[in-house]
Amino acid sequence: MTARQLRLVCASANPDKVAEIEQLLTGIAEMEPRPTSLGEVIEDADSLTGNARLKAVAVCDASGHAAIADDTGLEVDALGGAPGIYAARFAGENATYADNRRKLLDDMSGVEQHLRTARFRTVVMVMWPNGDEIVVEGVCEGHIAEAEMGDAGFGYDSIFIPDDGDGRSFAQMSADEKNVMSHRARAFSALPGALMLHSSTEG
Repeated sequence: MTARQLRLVCASANPDKVAEIEQLLTGIAEMEPRPTSLGEVIEDADSLTGNARLKAVAVCDASGHAAIADDTGLEVDALGGAPGIYAARFAGENATYADNRRKLLDDMSGVEQHLRTARFRTVVMVMWPNGDEIVVEGVCEGHIAEAEMGDAGFGYDSIFIPDDGDGRSFAQMSADEKNVMSHRARAFSALPGALMLHSSTEG
């Protein structure tokens, strides 16, 4: 089976992330939605890979098909690497995107520009019902803005300025512009090679 023929069940229930993943999977694999019968998966692992694996296992068990799961962390150097794997709930268990951004900006108040370095890190995992898995990672270096910039994107996009960009935040870019350099795009760009390697060893 080639990567183009592969059908993957998406582990994410986040509509913003699903839309982005679907775009990034174009030409790599076809994506099926997360089973409606699957409840919330508790992400209590101590790493991005561990959380991605928890979600992939749950989807494989619920669907009986190969699953694709990802987990993303935001590592801010001035905060000792926080929020890290807790990026989605930095301001609390039921925090909104806005709550998380507000807390991060508050915690970074007074931090000088050259000390506001940060990076997004994404781990993408494909898992098959037999337990086989492949893992790829993407990293995007940047820094935290002093205030929100832009209305597009989601999560921390309006306060993250990638080093490889032109000074705009992710939220000031089109989806195509963001997908040239984002952490998630870089992880997914490594996926075809990993899938082909798995296919060749499987055969």
